[in-house]
Amino acid sequence: MHFLRLFLFLPLLLCFLACSKKDEHHALRVGVTNGPHAKIAEFVMEQARMKNLPVEIVYFDDFIQPNVALDAGEIDLNIYQHQPFLDEQIQSRGYKIESMAKAILLPLGLYGKESIKNISEIPNEAKILIPVDPTNGARSLILLEKAGLLSLKNHSNPTLFDIQSNKKNLKLVEVDAPLLPRLLKEDADLAVINADWIIVAGMDPKKALFTEDAKNSPYVNVIAARIKDKNNPQIQQFIEIYQSDSVKNFIADTFKGAVMAAW
Repeated sequence: MHFLRLFLFLPLLLCFLACSKKDEHHALRVGVTNGPHAKIAEFVMEQARMKNLPVEIVYFDDFIQPNVALDAGEIDLNIYQHQPFLDEQIQSRGYKIESMAKAILLPLGLYGKESIKNISEIPNEAKILIPVDPTNGARSLILLEKAGLLSLKNHSNPTLFDIQSNKKNLKLVEVDAPLLPRLLKEDADLAVINADWIIVAGMDPKKALFTEDAKNSPYVNVIAARIKDKNNPQIQQFIEIYQSDSVKNFIADTFKGAVMAAW
């Protein structure tokens, strides 16, 4: 009888050990937004494969779900957001995640419809679209102030209510960031758009009427993970591969300055 029990138990034990080993060495799941982050992650995945680090890429089309998925354990890392955005998400949603390393900088730019070639041609009461999320919305308002289009009474996370003067009576409208390129063509005079969405839309980042200063920018995108996983050797290896010279050269060759390595 004891032999029979051992005979029945042994396959279950072997299965448990095999499954445990598989879970322990699963492919590192990396969440990215479509566009530059996806292209870079695909290149990094090939580099990681040569170093025996399996990587699986999970693609997202918005700025909210990558953190939802990371906090829930559905992915192991995400690469798509700058530190102020991550800080706001952690504060408002209570995520147990943090940035592990710097990734790239995607400069924010002011883009106009075809008839507007420079800042001086912006008409009175022009409609300007900006991202609806608090951090990129504030970033956009600061950019518009630097472009000389308005002035702000508060420069710490400003909102539309912080506009002090607006001599051209510009009409600012907040919309979801992925919709900005399409809505610029259909229903606006100008839009403040991140370089990643510009590239996804097939637009030329060099056609921006005004671009934020990339030097010492606080808006560097970061590699984020759950706090409990910060010492995970797979994550540390992935960061080492991401921040390599080969990846930096790939970014420079692929994006021609529109996207910059930040390490």
